[in-house]
Amino acid sequence: MVAPTSITLSEWEERSPDSDERLSSLVLDAQARQLAEDLSGAMMLDVTELRTGISVQAYSHVGKIHLGDLEITILPKLKQASLLNLLRYAYGFRKLRLFSESSQLLEKAGFEDLLISQLNAEVAELISRGLHRNYIPQGEYLASPRGRINLQQVANDGGVVAACLPCIHHPRIEDTLLNRVLLAGLTLAGGIAADIRLRRESRRLAATFVDFVGEIRLDATVFQCLSHRMNRLTVAYEPAISLIRLLYESQGVSFEGSELARRIPGFLFDMNRFFQALLSRFLGEHLPDYTVRDEFRLRDMMSYVPKFNPRNRRSPSPRPDFVVLKGQQAESILDAKYRDLWERSLPRDMLYQLAIYATIHKKNVATILYPTTDTKATEARVDVRDPLYGTDIAQVRLRPVILDTIEQLVLSETSAKASRQKAAYARWLAFG
Repeated sequence: MVAPTSITLSEWEERSPDSDERLSSLVLDAQARQLAEDLSGAMMLDVTELRTGISVQAYSHVGKIHLGDLEITILPKLKQASLLNLLRYAYGFRKLRLFSESSQLLEKAGFEDLLISQLNAEVAELISRGLHRNYIPQGEYLASPRGRINLQQVANDGGVVAACLPCIHHPRIEDTLLNRVLLAGLTLAGGIAADIRLRRESRRLAATFVDFVGEIRLDATVFQCLSHRMNRLTVAYEPAISLIRLLYESQGVSFEGSELARRIPGFLFDMNRFFQALLSRFLGEHLPDYTVRDEFRLRDMMSYVPKFNPRNRRSPSPRPDFVVLKGQQAESILDAKYRDLWERSLPRDMLYQLAIYATIHKKNVATILYPTTDTKATEARVDVRDPLYGTDIAQVRLRPVILDTIEQLVLSETSAKASRQKAAYARWLAFG
């Protein structure tokens, strides 16, 4: 067998036959070509066949994927230690000792192994503390009765006909939906981990569940059902469940207007989601006098004109990533964009989107929050003017989120001074 062509690039990086000769003369088969079209349509990865070979354009997704004889690894720009610190903060992962922290795991394998390493550590911690158990109703015939005798079943049987009685009892067992999802998550992790040590660890942990926990197939319905069952007694499970959901959702391509997702041969994690989760927690925790609403629906901003909606379609409702409220009044409209706008130009679609948001704000201002590692980055502003009269209509602000700064803040000790620094930075991000 011929080894696949393997290339490694960073988020938002582009490769072509001119810059990487390994991409020259490559041709995709029909299956890989269809997958490439799906990935491009979902803005996950752009793979284009050229006369001289194949070009690859990465976006905000990181991970590893196989396209026929081509293996593509996309790495985040953040260093592994910094990324792990911010992931732990954004998703509430515990700071557990990972066996992979001393190695260059991310550079050698892929972003998925970083998540799997954390998942293994979370599950090992849950096992050491004791898995959650629930009282599950069971009906069975018992020679030594327990619980409540099922008199209705006795009547249906025509009386007692054997040396046992039908009983309904509630044993406290570990075969719960939570533990079934843990088992399914470990099985998934054991199948996609690139590092052989991680695969072994995931499978070893999964083996401890097999004798007393049933199997389940992960899907959107399972996660939705699980979210309704989480409570204060199961809060320790939340980091592990979040990791399993990230791993599951990063293996599919979602299509517009459909809940269906197609499994892909690899793993692609959307850094946009991580960046939005990071800002959501930081702003929510350090703006005590305000309410931060995620994906706040701007109702009645747009609506079809009565009698001019022949297909009876629902009116669009734009949803900026964050709206900062003071009571019922919107004080700031923010959108998180995982694209370093200090190094790269502002795409027109981002500008147009924020310009629309700005028109409904009382100060006619909307802000893009973008990540950067350049400590010299400063805010930029774009005025939107009436082309006929030159009057200002709105303003779009491009505000950098210095990742080194926010990492230092979330890792800082708990003190009055640190709290003031965090609150000051959160206010600057929200209001400038």
